Amino acid sequence: MKLQLHNIPRVKSISKTDFIEGYFKPQKPVVIEGLINHWPAYSKWNLDYIKEVVGEDIVPLYDGNPIHHKKKFNAPDTKMKMSNYIDLLKKEPTSLRIFLWNIFKKSPQLQNDFSFPDFGLRLMKRLPMLFFGGRGSHTFMHYDIDLANIFHFHFEGKKQCILFDQKQNKYLYKVPHSIITREDIDFANPDFKKWPALKHAKGWICDLNHGEVLYMPEGYWHYMKYITPGFSMSLRAIARQPKNLGKAIYNVFFMRNFDNLMRKIKGQKWIDWKNNKAIVLTNSYLKKIKI
Repeated sequence: MKLQLHNIPRVKSISKTDFIEGYFKPQKPVVIEGLINHWPAYSKWNLDYIKEVVGEDIVPLYDGNPIHHKKKFNAPDTKMKMSNYIDLLKKEPTSLRIFLWNIFKKSPQLQNDFSFPDFGLRLMKRLPMLFFGGRGSHTFMHYDIDLANIFHFHFEGKKQCILFDQKQNKYLYKVPHSIITREDIDFANPDFKKWPALKHAKGWICDLNHGEVLYMPEGYWHYMKYITPGFSMSLRAIARQPKNLGKAIYNVFFMRNFDNLMRKIKGQKWIDWKNNKAIVLTNSYLKKIKI
């Protein structure tokens, strides 16, 4: 048995009007295949080029291990020189990933390789973020804390993307006071005996190739698995739906700080309680609807 996943629609190109009417307003994902073929980044951006431009930079790395109470929200697990990290990516599989690496703060040269597309949304031009991963590495299923509209541009190789909208929360074993699901769920090959609610979740899937752009609507859950070593850049636009904007404000100014406080007060017991509560709440919902 597999997850109920629809292939994300693909278009070669798209006008601003067609994007707004066909995907933004109904909040549906889409892959745009030929949007950035004219960018210098399309022909220049690969791991060797990144190594040449910012190889001496020290970058934050995340190892994919379960969250520990001593680790603050989005705190890195270790750091490494970018050149050494890229050598590692090309040499062997690794779980180490780069997460939320800001181009504007690190490399003016890279900024000259791309422009901001006009999707009809106001993009946050100070927040273009890069993400790197090695073969087989993956993110936990999560949604972004600000529930933004995300445009995810992929470079070098291929990555698998699995998406769910917020309506699927009740089936995903969402961890309370967080933006993640249970970290021990393998969404690429889920154990339905252990996680039976996943059988009822309905989502989307695609393989993202070099130069392709994935639009993820507001608050969409996403799981990313690197089929080959590679990297991506995300551009974002603020949530426009009032409900999502309210959630974003709550997450940024209350939920994140409350969670960090509880980790200090209760330690690992707080993490364990949240993980257990994710199962309790999901099972409770399944009983309620008699599935």
